[in-house]
Amino acid sequence: MSHKPVKTGLQCLLSAFYADFRSQRCGLIMHPASVTANLETSAEALIKAGFNLDRLFGPQHGARGEKQDNMIESDSYRDPVLDLPVYSLYGDVRKPTPEMLKGLDTLFFDLQDVGVRVYTFIWTMALAMEACAENNVKFVVLDRPNPLGGIKLEGELLKKGFESFVGLHVIPLRHGLTCGELALWLKNQQNINCDLDVITCKGLSRDMLWQETGLPWVMPSPNLPTIDSCFVYPGMVLLEGTNISEGRGTTRPFEIFGAPWLDNHKLVQHLNSAGLPGVIFRVLSFEPTFNKYAGQLCYGAQIHVTDPYIFESVRMTVEILRMAREMAPDDFNWRPPPYEYEHKRWPIDILWGSDNLRREIDSGMATDNILDGVDDELRKFTRQVEPYLLYD
Repeated sequence: MSHKPVKTGLQCLLSAFYADFRSQRCGLIMHPASVTANLETSAEALIKAGFNLDRLFGPQHGARGEKQDNMIESDSYRDPVLDLPVYSLYGDVRKPTPEMLKGLDTLFFDLQDVGVRVYTFIWTMALAMEACAENNVKFVVLDRPNPLGGIKLEGELLKKGFESFVGLHVIPLRHGLTCGELALWLKNQQNINCDLDVITCKGLSRDMLWQETGLPWVMPSPNLPTIDSCFVYPGMVLLEGTNISEGRGTTRPFEIFGAPWLDNHKLVQHLNSAGLPGVIFRVLSFEPTFNKYAGQLCYGAQIHVTDPYIFESVRMTVEILRMAREMAPDDFNWRPPPYEYEHKRWPIDILWGSDNLRREIDSGMATDNILDGVDDELRKFTRQVEPYLLYD
């Protein structure tokens, strides 16, 4: 079935008059995927449309998306083309300061999220909402589609005590919300009482995956180059908490994984016979150019998603971790801290949202048992967010 192309919140803002916003002094949180359907940056489009854009803010990987690896901080600078200050929100400062917001009437948020709790853009949004509430600045989400759709949720909910910059509030690993929906939930359920507006997408429905939106894919961060990367990301991001390469330093990060000590033929044979829905695995060897095992030969696999509608990235990754631990108990290790500004807890624990996964894999528990009870949690979360859903 073909659809008319979805109009993002940015495009809806530009196509309507919105006199109140045009008369105000505005800031914009943006990155390279903050574009119109014609691939013009949101900053340039807003200026051309007569908005008084006064300053820009950049999240993790920078407003220009130039920081290739993860956990590389960005500096503030002045944009040489637009001649506007650009404030970094990934570094020592992750929440806009009163000085950054001084004189602003409205702060626009126009980041392309990927629907996963540990992807930091939604927490940049949450902290910016807090700052706007404290400094009497209006916060406006220019909504964009969740590339993974809004039907399927995966993974355990974050548990109290495991909060970090890859999970500030209690949501699942794959949460099924757009940024606009999450902002409404944050305001009403987490008491971030800012003056909030959400400019919704037009033509978007909950069951749409990215390829049905008619929008061009622009990578929101350097290691999610394709929509295929996004489908595997909700689970494969967990490899960041291990000594298995998640494929950073290759052309297909998160779709490729491995390690010098992995028996990839045995692993792939197991995975392809494990009844994992919508996916097949291919034996692969690779040498990462940076990150884990840079320049070393890794034995691994490439993930080929055959049906994204039934594919379960989290279940798949739990099975990968469980088997790697079982097959190579002397080589497989959990990555030690620090990780994403957390210096005490294991990275896998803040990624998963509790210490359950690490403890249960170490004990040899089966995947079904590890995931037992997660569906009940997800159903409760679905009921909790229902009042804030914007798309049928």
